[in-house]
Amino acid sequence: MQNLHNAIRAAGLGNQIKVSTATYTGLLITSYPPSNGVFHDNVRGFIEPIIRFLAHCNLPMLANIYPYIGYLGDPNGNLPYALFTAPGTVVSDNDRRYSNLFDAMLDAHYAAQARIGGENVNIVVSETGWPSAGGRGASVENARKYYTNLIRHVKGTSGTPIKPGRSIETYLFAMFDENRKDGAETEKHFGLFSPNKQSKYQLSLN
Repeated sequence: MQNLHNAIRAAGLGNQIKVSTATYTGLLITSYPPSNGVFHDNVRGFIEPIIRFLAHCNLPMLANIYPYIGYLGDPNGNLPYALFTAPGTVVSDNDRRYSNLFDAMLDAHYAAQARIGGENVNIVVSETGWPSAGGRGASVENARKYYTNLIRHVKGTSGTPIKPGRSIETYLFAMFDENRKDGAETEKHFGLFSPNKQSKYQLSLN
């Protein structure tokens, strides 16, 4: 990463091209409450130098945030909390209030970073999505709700309780269903479009 960053700067492209890498919630040993977020000891040896490099060079960290996976991980999972449709506060963390799981998961990453020198490293959500079939809570309607509410949320300026007052750069996963993908059935159904290029639902990205 350091060599690539130096080469990009030497080419005069440092303002246009940012060097980073991606992490995900599975690297956290604790994510609840969000302020207790901390990386597993067995990943700290490689993640800490990366985060310190990003902090030194003012570069973002990428994180894959999947509330659907968090919802599945709890047998009593709160579906409205995961879909941004909870009527009010679901989780209280000291003086912070969480009404959606996306913010809670993202803030757990911010808390984990802060513990190893990355308090000021911005996080770009490099992947997030919701499956339209294949498992508990996976339906076309729930996927439509998740994406619609997510887009509205990240384009606003509310931010998260730990990082308020900002929009959240976020990328949707995925454009198309991966009907030949191995693994859980839900893994095949994260696309906004079916493999035949038909849209599953209407979304406004404006």
